[in-house]
Amino acid sequence: MTHRPTRSPLALALIVVPVLLALLGPLVAGPAGPRSVSFSSGGGHWLGTDFSGRDVWQQVLLGGRSVVLVAIVATALAYLVAVPLGLTAALTRRTWLEEALMRPLDVVIAVPSLLLVLLVAATLTPGPAGLTVLVALAAVPDAARVVHAAAVEVSSRPAVEALRMQGETWWRTAIGYVARSVRRTLAADAGIRLTGALYLVATAAFLGVGVQPDASDWAVMVDRNRTGLFLQPWAVVVPAVLIAALSMGTNLLFDAALQRHTPRKGATR
Repeated sequence: MTHRPTRSPLALALIVVPVLLALLGPLVAGPAGPRSVSFSSGGGHWLGTDFSGRDVWQQVLLGGRSVVLVAIVATALAYLVAVPLGLTAALTRRTWLEEALMRPLDVVIAVPSLLLVLLVAATLTPGPAGLTVLVALAAVPDAARVVHAAAVEVSSRPAVEALRMQGETWWRTAIGYVARSVRRTLAADAGIRLTGALYLVATAAFLGVGVQPDASDWAVMVDRNRTGLFLQPWAVVVPAVLIAALSMGTNLLFDAALQRHTPRKGATR
């Protein structure tokens, strides 16, 4: 019997470095030193300096928290709204309520997420809190549709009818049975949703939405230093690789978790 190859070691290798830098980097970055020449190499800066003469390594240590934490918190907030919304629409016996809950989401989905973030951010003060809320709101419609689609099939099972006939509460039926039955679907979607949040946060920061133009942020580093790519490539390459590694590692980790809990073909219970 052959064993499925696991992706966990590769996923963890891709995730560990960006996450550690995001969480611990600000604690070890130290005070900012005097600024040097823009896009210089050496001079006590082992990764050189950026467009404004700041130490690139220190900016890497400081720049991950805004990207990683905003994406993670935004994804969690999106599911806090999407899961009850999708379950309510799937379990209700009133067609008008299901339509009232799901049809407005189709309108929001028709608007590209980045455009939605740009439109709303134009009226808000730049900051991580506002960007987190925007990214979460942009992710809610897709996540709610996935929850609804997965829960509709489960809600038609005899077990759900039995729970209703026994007078079980909505929370016990929806969370205790339906949500548990679709948890693998939600886990698979969570990997995609977190990757999408990382992309949206990085793109918004790249365009200057939600962050200050000179903020210590990996996406801002890519944007502000790209003009000096051939003079000082580390200021662009390092943050770009960290963002890409985190996105790839997240998807691989969720895939590995799902693979581990999927019975092998021909396996006996």
